[in-house]
Order: sequence, then C-alpha cells, then structure tokens
Amino acid sequence: MATAATVGEIEDEAICSICLGYLTEPVTIACGHNFCGACLTRYSEEKGTGTPLTCPQCRAQFQKGEFKPNVQLNNIIQRIKQLGLKPGKGQKDYLCGKHKEHLKLFCEDDGETICLVCEKSRDHKFHTVVPIEEAAQEYKVKLQGALDPLRKELQEALALTSKEEKKTTEWQGKVKNKREMISGEFNKLHTLLREEEQLLLQSLEEEERETLQRLQENVTKLSWQSSSLQQLITEIEEKCQQPVAELLKNVKSTLSRSENMKLQEPEAVSTDLKNVYKISLDMREALKRFGVDVTLDPDTANPHLVLSEDRKRVRRGDTRQDLPDKPERFEKYPIVLGAEGFAGGRRYWEVGVGDKTEWALGVSRESVSRKGESFLSPWNGFWAVWLRDGGYKALTSPSTPLPVSVRPGRVGIFLDYEAGEVSFYNVTDGSHLFTFTDTFSGTLRPYFCPGLNAGGTNAAPLIICPVPAPAGGNLGP
Repeated sequence: MATAATVGEIEDEAICSICLGYLTEPVTIACGHNFCGACLTRYSEEKGTGTPLTCPQCRAQFQKGEFKPNVQLNNIIQRIKQLGLKPGKGQKDYLCGKHKEHLKLFCEDDGETICLVCEKSRDHKFHTVVPIEEAAQEYKVKLQGALDPLRKELQEALALTSKEEKKTTEWQGKVKNKREMISGEFNKLHTLLREEEQLLLQSLEEEERETLQRLQENVTKLSWQSSSLQQLITEIEEKCQQPVAELLKNVKSTLSRSENMKLQEPEAVSTDLKNVYKISLDMREALKRFGVDVTLDPDTANPHLVLSEDRKRVRRGDTRQDLPDKPERFEKYPIVLGAEGFAGGRRYWEVGVGDKTEWALGVSRESVSRKGESFLSPWNGFWAVWLRDGGYKALTSPSTPLPVSVRPGRVGIFLDYEAGEVSFYNVTDGSHLFTFTDTFSGTLRPYFCPGLNAGGTNAAPLIICPVPAPAGGNLGP
C-alpha cells in the first residue's frame, strides 16, 4: 500500500505548474517537464512570436512545435482522479487570504503571490504578473547568483577573523615576553640594589668606626689635658694660701710649669658624610660597579680586521693581512675576542657602535670553532646581538627580532656567570634590549664583529668605551 509520502510525491508529478491543477492532456517539452496542453499553448501565445520560449519551471528554451503528448502520464492522472484525491493534497495548500483561491501568480511590482481574482482587481490590473513557478525559478536563479558573492564575503570574513585571532595571539605573546622581561630586569635591579645597599651600609659603618675612633682619641687627649690643668690650678691655689716660706718654696718651678702648660688643639675630624651614599635606581648606574677593562686579543683577530694600538678599537680593513695562522685565530669570519676571560662573577662593559650599519656583540665560549663554518647561536657557544639589514636581532635559534625605538650609539653588555645570563642594554636611552638565559661552563670571552665595510658605509670601528665609576664611587663587586 502506498504511503502518504508516496501519494504526495505522485500527486506533485501530476500537477501542472502553470494552473496548479491536475494535468489535462499533458504534453512534455524538451527539458522533460510536463504541462497541460492548453496551459502551455496559452503560455506560448502570451509570450508572442518574437520572444524565445522558456520552460516555466527550469527556464530552458524550447520550440512551440516540440510539444509531445504524454499518454502514459495522462493514464496515471486518470487513475489518481479515480482515487478521489484532490490536486495539491500531497503538498501544502496556499490560498489567497482575501479570495480563498489558490495563489497561482506572482506580482513583480508588489513582490507578492496573488490569486487569479487578485490579478483582475484594480490593485494588480496594470502590474506585471507571472506564474508563481516561473517567478520561483527566476528568483531561485537570482538567489543562487547571490550566494557566490556572499560566500566570498564569508571567506574573507573568516580569513580576516583568523588574521585578527593570529594578531591577538602574537600580541599576547609579545605582552607576555615584555612582562617577563620587565619582571626579570626589575628582579635583577632589586638584587643589585640589595647588594649595593649592603655595600653602602658596610662603607658607612667603616666610616662611622674610623671617625668615632678619631673623635674618641681627641676626647681622651682633651680629658687628660683638662685633668692636668685642673691639678695645676688646684696646686697654685693651695700655694697662694701657704705661709711665706712655704709659698716661696719651688715657686719658680710651679710658675714654669704653668707657663709651659699650653692647650693642644684636637686633630681636626670632619663630621661631614662622604658623598658615596647616593642610591641610584638606574640599571646602568647599578651595573657600573661591575665595570671591567676589556681589551682586544690580536691573536684571535681575523686577518681582515684592523686593531688599534691600544687594542680598544676594531674595524674591517680593505685587504687581508699576512698574519701567522695561529690555532686561536678566526679564519672565516671577521671576529675578534676580548683578551680577558671570565669563568665566574659579574662583568659589565660598553661598546660604541655609533652609526654603523652592521655589527655583532656578545660573549662566546673559549672553545668555539675558529676555522670552519660556525652558526652564531648559544648552541654553538655564542650569545650575541647583531644589527644587519636595518634590523636588530638576538641570535637565538631561530633569531629573535628586537623592537628598538631609539638607535643605540653605545651598547652595554652584562655577564652574570652564576645566574647564567648575558644581558644587552641600549646605553643611549637606557633601555633593555635582550637577555640570554643559559648554563655556563668553562671560560667566556667578550665577542666582537664589526661587520662588512659595505662600500665604506660601515667602515667605522667598534670602540670599547671606558665605563665611568658609579655616582657613589666604585664600591667593588
């Protein structure tokens, strides 16, 4: 037995999409759709002779003489009619709310479905009216045409969303790194300030002890003199009360002693505190007390490098020098190391980079390769920052771009061996550039690379600058 759904589907196939009734003397056109013979003839005549005929359902073109009677479909429709089913029962019935007639037409002017009675009314008499199937097919094509631009807009919106989400993640990463950097720098500064506090207190205690000792010595000497004077005064007062014979006895000795009794002024002791107790919250000021006198080691210098006589400057020369091929000399890269090696403690030095367009600075292991290829990274024993192609980078693996707002004319390098840190500072504006964190072993040495000459635009030397003593004096590490 056929289900309700099956009956509905059969009924749909038996309905004319023009009149919405059962097909009467159905005919089939080239696209395969079926219509009442009379409906399709009237439809064709309404179109006129000069207008191409299109299927009311799919809009496919067809010729007027291509109507083919569909006898088999006509027999099926007769069977359906014998069952007593009304047309449209297999689908939802849409009726005109005003006339209770089937909505078979679509008014293009008002954009609404209407019935045949509405079409003849004054409201729609002069409007463009088409069968609803034709209108539905036409607008279906338009709607489908509107989908592509909307899909493109959606794709663009999704791409922009993804881009903004990526920017959000990157921004949060930058904020996290900056937050960690700030916390790390302030922790370092707090540590240095606590150490400086202890050194200042020790220095103040030593000054207090020395000054108090000298003042106490003055008090002791003055007390002794006061006692001697008081004793002599008492003696003279008593002698003045003695009889004549007793008064004159040893009177010259007494007068001589009174004449020789001169008050000795105490040693001048300044009670002004020394100007060494200035507390600085500036990182560079705190690092100055770790300043070390760095010089360049000519035995490590690449043959293309030219060192000054005082071994404080290095530049890239125009020609390769004929130098002894020592094991410690860098052969491939324009590198020179500092003569001083550090196997512990804290050290700070500054290097002038001026307006150079290319350079690299940092520290390296004593044991780094000097002859062959060597990628600059902590893995290979180099902890360095460089300027190249207009950008500043920390030579991590992969490298880390450094946001620099003020071009550094001088770079400060701080090595804290036990903490496993190498920090770089822009001395020009006092900002922190980058901190490497690692575990050190063996000897580390300052690292310098002046870069290529670049046609003379980068010919200026790297200059090891003297680190001025801290404002409170060099308290020692």
